[in-house]
Amino acid sequence: MQAFLKGSSSQSVKAQKPSSASGGEKKQRAVPWVEKYRPKCVDEVAFQEEVVALPNLLFYGPPGTGKTSTILAAARELYGPELYRQRVLELNASDERGIQVIREKVKSFAQLTVAGTRTDGKPCPPFKIIILDEADSMTGAAQAALRRTMEKESRTTRFCLICNYVSRIIEPLTSRCSKFRFKPLANDIQQERLLDICSKEQLKYSKEGIEALVRVSEGDLRKAITFLQSAARLNAEREITQQSIIEIAGVVPTKLIEQLLQICYKGTFEKLEVAVKDMIDQGYAAINVLSQMHEVVMEEKLNDKQKSAIAEKMAEVDKCLADGADEYLQLLSLCSVIMQNASQSS
Repeated sequence: MQAFLKGSSSQSVKAQKPSSASGGEKKQRAVPWVEKYRPKCVDEVAFQEEVVALPNLLFYGPPGTGKTSTILAAARELYGPELYRQRVLELNASDERGIQVIREKVKSFAQLTVAGTRTDGKPCPPFKIIILDEADSMTGAAQAALRRTMEKESRTTRFCLICNYVSRIIEPLTSRCSKFRFKPLANDIQQERLLDICSKEQLKYSKEGIEALVRVSEGDLRKAITFLQSAARLNAEREITQQSIIEIAGVVPTKLIEQLLQICYKGTFEKLEVAVKDMIDQGYAAINVLSQMHEVVMEEKLNDKQKSAIAEKMAEVDKCLADGADEYLQLLSLCSVIMQNASQSS
């Protein structure tokens, strides 16, 4: 399933204009664009028709693909602005993930019964919604306690579990939910949404800048919108260009990656040491260098045995970096393996 946040909707949030500070009026609070342009109703979230029936739900997939936005938009449309706060409990499980939270907050909220009509007289579901964001961060004991609560309170409450890794949710919970996988957003979908925001915010931009924004976000629309807002703040009077996006995203310029690999293929170890140290000294994150090198190396004219050896080393380096190892030593070790395997083909 692909979550697509529509940009053209009559109910989309209008650009906020700061009010005049004269006459004692306060300026409107600055709002992150990821919240400002979050869908407010189901019509603004496409390809999610199955969600409207609202059984217990499990949304999983990469960050920034619309999981939380989908359930919040559905809840707002079901209950309206008046009942939304009374009927919806949203918990971030990465902060509140222990068994005590399940026993106190979740259980007490789930036990309350509610009516099947809204304050404006329109019908609404006679149940509440509990949203557990980042549910894969919950402890095993908390997930086990939640299983029983979901079973007992099914008449008055629906649960929506949101996670990045469905494998970290225990089987008894997944079996009680309808599962929906959210894929990374396609480039054209991201581009359409970003262009819509640029139009509403009256931003100057280049075609290459938007393409770079889509490329560095890797299917994460939230990341793309955050980068766009950062670029707009840094380039208030100028055009948003490819270079400005690359600088904000911390992406290593392709030219530097290619130069480093050329030294691995044809240079000496002394030159390699200098090149790696220079890259680290410039402030580029080793994990970004690793990721971009992987993309380039896999396209190089190396045989399968050489690529597999390099890929295995990349996996080891990735694990070491995640564990806090020295970035310079890990990159130097990786480049040494690339140099060794490249020399075998020459």
